[in-house]
Amino acid sequence: MSNEIRYCDRCSYLFLKFSLIVYATIFWLIGGFILAIGIYAEVERQQYKTLEGVFLAPAIILIVLGVIMFIVSFIGVLASLRDNLCLLKVFLYMLALCLILELVSGILALIFRRQTEDLLNKNIRKGMVNYYDDLDFKNIMDFVQKKFKCCGGTDFKDWEVNMYHNCSAPGPLACAVPYTCCLSKSSEVVNTLCGYKALEKERLENIDLIFTRGCTNAVFIWFMDNYKIMAGLLLGILVPQFFGVIFTWLYITRVEDAIEEYGHYMDGLLDGGTQETKNQSKWAKCCKCMPLID
Repeated sequence: MSNEIRYCDRCSYLFLKFSLIVYATIFWLIGGFILAIGIYAEVERQQYKTLEGVFLAPAIILIVLGVIMFIVSFIGVLASLRDNLCLLKVFLYMLALCLILELVSGILALIFRRQTEDLLNKNIRKGMVNYYDDLDFKNIMDFVQKKFKCCGGTDFKDWEVNMYHNCSAPGPLACAVPYTCCLSKSSEVVNTLCGYKALEKERLENIDLIFTRGCTNAVFIWFMDNYKIMAGLLLGILVPQFFGVIFTWLYITRVEDAIEEYGHYMDGLLDGGTQETKNQSKWAKCCKCMPLID
């Protein structure tokens, strides 16, 4: 190979190759693990699901995330093992696309914060309609209300959309809010009817009984108050993808330099440039991205 290297001559072919293999393999394994958890959770969810629709189902989110990570990372593993330019570029473009979409989505969510809140509130109210029938949403809503000390989407009055909590409904839950909306002391036994008739009262009358602020505002305020944690989380997600794009791009230039120098893919790049003839397995003949074997 010629001594002239286009970019970052300190990053050798071997360093970039093994770094990319390790990088892609780690995320491939993580993607497979997330996918397995998502499939297991979805199988369990199907046994108890009473609704056909899916709303904020953690299992579905995990499956989608796992499939994307698994496929993209698997392409990266094959591309880096075989030095296949086509697959390397596919891996680069997919990584870059995911990174750009995440950045654009975050920026748009901040710019159009009011529209984002309205969309969240609309979907939360949809989930509240089937609060007792969708266990996934119920668990998420209960956790959010207890964790962020809030009630409903916009405010506690949103619970009127639920057929059991509506004031026209029969039973003790009529005009009430779920117990996860209630103010409580750690030493007290949980009273599941602590929100009795709360929807009939005004905000000031409920201030000592339940959380009156909506969960959408509460979550946004928590994000603002804990911006350092959120910044660290975002960097933890975006920085590895950014480095993956840079490493893949640099590695593509090394492979292109080798092709320009030798005229084809060099199987001997790892052993000093010798061009020993190797046999192809049956699979390798069908797929150029499969490695050659001795």
